[in-house]
Amino acid sequence: MTMLNPETSTVLRTSYQKSVAEYWNNNPNDDRVNTELGEVDGLFHHHYGIGEPDLSVLEGPENTRQRRIVEELHRLETAQADLLLDHLGDIGPGDRLMDGGSGRGGTSIMANQRFGCRVDGVTISEYQVGFANEQAEARGVEDRVRFHFRNMLDTGFESGSMRGIWTNETTMYVDLFELFAEFSRLLEPGGRYVCITGCSNDLTGGRSSSVSWIDAHYGCMIHPRSEYFRALADNGLIPISVTDLTADTIPYWDLRTKSELATGVEKPFLTAYREGSFQYLMIAADKVGR
Repeated sequence: MTMLNPETSTVLRTSYQKSVAEYWNNNPNDDRVNTELGEVDGLFHHHYGIGEPDLSVLEGPENTRQRRIVEELHRLETAQADLLLDHLGDIGPGDRLMDGGSGRGGTSIMANQRFGCRVDGVTISEYQVGFANEQAEARGVEDRVRFHFRNMLDTGFESGSMRGIWTNETTMYVDLFELFAEFSRLLEPGGRYVCITGCSNDLTGGRSSSVSWIDAHYGCMIHPRSEYFRALADNGLIPISVTDLTADTIPYWDLRTKSELATGVEKPFLTAYREGSFQYLMIAADKVGR
């Protein structure tokens, strides 16, 4: 449990935001997946994976099989974060980046390792803030990578202060138009926003039962694909690339069904992806105008 913080009432402004924070502060089941995978190399993620798994991990001694699966799942999650960082563009040590909904901080630490720049992570989970800052301190990068108990809809950072911003599976907890208005304010002209997210497929004509199940499990609000592009355009964020990662993430979920860490979300994700009602997208967009 987290201690009461006098900033809580200004960061968590609605009952829904409080419920989301409570979930991520106190959910041992999903926490176990994130912590055990992160213990492989000290990079703790809060997202899923992409790429072809090495299925040889399913062979060999039974007593180490689960450990091999954990290591492979972690490799796929790190590959997902690497792909996101590949799309941030030309980032130098003097630039500043922001991780919106930074979770346990793995991608932020990877960004600093790659670019040498300053990275600020924001999350409404006080537990995640404390955990991630401990990781930055353990790596000796706390002067360049800091995590903040802030609302990504209203960060309080200076306008035009960010060269790049990303969200990694966090946009389903907020209103996209509010979010992208804040990101547009924060980005310098020509700055880059990269989003990886699951979204519902407008073409199916409604939400599938599997998508609704995922929503209910995480207490989120999965947006239709089209809403991302409307909200980006309304806020001067122009997509330069859109990549459908759906086929690339299905093998990760298949492998996860064979792990003792499976939480029960695997079947709805696989069903939704395979029936086409749910898509896993990466969108890179540049800020135009001032």
